[in-house]
Amino acid sequence: MRDPGLPSLDQLRVFIAVIDHGGFAHAARALHRTQSVISYTIANLEEQLDIALLDRSRRKPTLTEAGKALLADARAVSAKVDDMRARAKALGAGLEAEVCLVVDVMFPMCRLVTVLEAFRREYPTVSLRLHTEALGAVTQMVLDGACELGVSGMPVAMPDTIERQLAGHVAMMPVCAPHHALAAIEGVVPTAVLREHLQLVVTDRSPLTQGQDFGVLGRANWRLADLHSKHALLRGGLGWGSMPEAMIADDLAQGRLVRLRGQDGDSLQYPLFVIHRTDDQLGPAASWLKHQFLELDYSLPHGAY
Repeated sequence: MRDPGLPSLDQLRVFIAVIDHGGFAHAARALHRTQSVISYTIANLEEQLDIALLDRSRRKPTLTEAGKALLADARAVSAKVDDMRARAKALGAGLEAEVCLVVDVMFPMCRLVTVLEAFRREYPTVSLRLHTEALGAVTQMVLDGACELGVSGMPVAMPDTIERQLAGHVAMMPVCAPHHALAAIEGVVPTAVLREHLQLVVTDRSPLTQGQDFGVLGRANWRLADLHSKHALLRGGLGWGSMPEAMIADDLAQGRLVRLRGQDGDSLQYPLFVIHRTDDQLGPAASWLKHQFLELDYSLPHGAY
């Protein structure tokens, strides 16, 4: 058996059309060609591949076993070429090939999924690179040019090259495990008492907030690299700390965590800002994404994270 030749894209698309439209005559009408041209093209394709793709012994041609296997490959090649053409057209019109986005760890994930689902539908040819960071690290990635767009949390000292717009707020709540000593205190927990217990805090991996603390009360505190580690340690009873209310709603309902009432209240509003560099104009896809974050409804039902 000789090595298969190299089929053309047109041959593959004619092959697909014969199957999708139910025969040579229907494919010919769909492609605005004569039936003889369709038959000739399929015969040439089988000659190129040195294998029979269609069984012509019946009134309606049917796929051979080899044809069934190669049809999937033909569809994949055709789809890839269509994707490449669509991307080339978009790039020629000024659309970005990729958007890099960084969001604060406190950002509600269910809302992020909603935005990115819409983004995929609106810009199917644009790739997305997503990062999650805490505090100043979001701003740092935008400042360094690693990401075009960011959704940052607590405001840090913003350089003039960064534009910031308030998008919304996330409700934060101080909590601890039910077997933690603080859980036994009824009513308001004095700040002096909170200071005496280990506080779990998500740390900032950027220098922008060096020497600054946000909401840190405990004289003893552990700095954690990510929010999910903090969540696990809180449930384990290793300390107390504030978490996004929506993220822990199920824990509160199931009794895995309990709410603490501090002297400053039992919740606080954590602001979220959309940021980007002023000296680097956003492309169409990034601009669309920025608008979605600014228009997003940040009011969350319990348990939606």
